[in-house]
Amino acid sequence: MSIKVTSLSKNYGAQKAVNNISFSVGKGEIVGFLGPNGAGKSTTMKIITGYLECDGGEVEVCNEKVSTGSLSTKKKIGYLPEANPLYFDMYVREYLEFIAGVHKMNHSKNRIEETIATVGLTLEANKKIGQLSKGYKQRVGLAAALIHNPEVLILDEPTSGLDPNQIVEIREVIKTLGKDKTVLFSSHILQEVQAICDRVIIINKGNIVADDTLSNLQKVKDGEHIVLIQFKEGVAVEMLQQLEGAGRIEQVDTTSYKIHTANPESIRKQLLELSLKNNLNIVSLQSESNSLEAIFRNLTSAK
Repeated sequence: MSIKVTSLSKNYGAQKAVNNISFSVGKGEIVGFLGPNGAGKSTTMKIITGYLECDGGEVEVCNEKVSTGSLSTKKKIGYLPEANPLYFDMYVREYLEFIAGVHKMNHSKNRIEETIATVGLTLEANKKIGQLSKGYKQRVGLAAALIHNPEVLILDEPTSGLDPNQIVEIREVIKTLGKDKTVLFSSHILQEVQAICDRVIIINKGNIVADDTLSNLQKVKDGEHIVLIQFKEGVAVEMLQQLEGAGRIEQVDTTSYKIHTANPESIRKQLLELSLKNNLNIVSLQSESNSLEAIFRNLTSAK
């Protein structure tokens, strides 16, 4: 595993910020790390990167303990903190040259240009960082996290302050990076998590309250999904019961039905084939599942 967190704990005085949590993230995974303000997300990320010591437990990055190989593990990590500290009086290229020097990179010029292109900074690369919009400052921070080509990326609110177009662009960058790197990122924009991640970890009051794929979390209940279908004309329930994988079927009105199933993709495909074969007109076809927002609120709201 690229990231392995075992029984991790951190206290700030009497406050338990992280309470004996464990999880792992493998290479090629993009995992969303969610939770309300003060839940322990940033604290956990800082411990993983070696910027903060834990009070109990252990973190491994690329099979090496952070506690004993802090400098070695930091070389394998790219970290974009929520605050994104930058030197505003430095030019973009100058700053990235400085960061490359910190990492003791040799022949870094090509890598700097490659990274600038990757995060979409080409047109802004000759400006001072202080002259950039917040969105482009965020890209500089992301470039600094990527410059040494790390195996693991820890991104704390990477789309903070970006406009909708910039969010889409950074989303695509993260998805591309996730093909051969390990990415753990936090965000309050739940739509972004749904667009990028297959798996999410939700933390609340220092405890992990969910760690699963989005599809599993969004199941309505007992492993079931519901497919909603509305036809232009009435259809016999018996015809729908012939669908492979269809469970209980509810007739909502004369033309609408709810089909319970563990395989909504198969049911939707079969319904389209059924409509073509029998010359039926489908008005709407959709799946009913729990939204990530509903799941988040249910798991993190005060009881």
